[in-house]
Amino acid sequence: MEEKFKRRYLSYKNSLHALSEARERDMTDSFVLSGTSAKFCITFDLAWKVMKDILTGYYAITDFVAGSPREVLKKAFQASLIHDNTWMEMLQMRNQLSHDYDGDIIKSCCKLITENYLNEFYEFQETVEALLKNESD
Repeated sequence: MEEKFKRRYLSYKNSLHALSEARERDMTDSFVLSGTSAKFCITFDLAWKVMKDILTGYYAITDFVAGSPREVLKKAFQASLIHDNTWMEMLQMRNQLSHDYDGDIIKSCCKLITENYLNEFYEFQETVEALLKNESD
């Protein structure tokens, strides 16, 4: 894989690590809530861009709109990089959070992020690691 992918994937792993700290934090603190919201959005955006890099660079799939997270997620599902509709739900949440000006949406979403979506991010990381291992063998 090319250098751009490696940098982006490293950023994804770092962002995921920072987001995982939300499990240990006080979710009644507004600063923690806003940080969790921001880290979730950043981690999600890096994830779909890593998926795009893998689809185009590893699988040579190019028949999709590369700038559309929804299109990338559909192709990633078809390529078995992700396994169910949860990523579409995550996209919807990311879109809602980008308009959460008073913090009401994140209050209702934090449990879902920390208990479900973090696991999805880690599963995707395991998938990428397996691809990278196969490529280096």
